[in-house]
Amino acid sequence: MKKIKIRDEYITLGQFLKLADIVSSGVEGKMMILDGLVKVNQEVEKRRGKKLHVGDIISVNHQEFIIE
Repeated sequence: MKKIKIRDEYITLGQFLKLADIVSSGVEGKMMILDGLVKVNQEVEKRRGKKLHVGDIISVNHQEFIIE
């Protein structure tokens, strides 16, 4: 599981996908989310603006990330 550190109280799911180098653009991230390919805390998340906080676990493409 990869650890991703954030500076603020939260980060949006769309921002996270770019920060973690999973996608290269916001459009690519939006499509991935709308296609149901992203899970937050083991549940499919379809909102790009979903706020992620410390301790949240994101699953994408058979990889897991945790917010620190």
